[in-house]
Amino acid sequence: MKTFTLDLIATPDTIDELGHVNNAVWVQWIQQVATAHWDAAAPQAHKDAYVWVVVRHEIDYLRALGPGGRVTARTWVADAPLGAKFDRFMEFAGDDGRVHVRARTVWALLDKASGRPLRVTGAVVAPFLS
Repeated sequence: MKTFTLDLIATPDTIDELGHVNNAVWVQWIQQVATAHWDAAAPQAHKDAYVWVVVRHEIDYLRALGPGGRVTARTWVADAPLGAKFDRFMEFAGDDGRVHVRARTVWALLDKASGRPLRVTGAVVAPFLS
């Protein structure tokens, strides 16, 4: 399993009326981290040909993150895709190592030109596993 990390900071625009990062922001961060992982690992030919869309989010909100709080997002993908679908796992841990949010998201691979789902092949998965 190959992991990808990205550091994030809770800025004033991410804080809700309860004084912590809003749940919708965590979803945006999940998308941001997943996209950054794809951009960092996928060959250009794949980025030109394919696009991913989320079909399911499962998110556990474990600890609040307040203004100025920092987390490191760590993400990795499952070993085996199921047709066009592929599981991605993510954890957001604070400086103390404690996890604030844990998520499993299911993504579907689409042909960029047609918008049609495609089977996730070993070639698409390989850059994320080694």
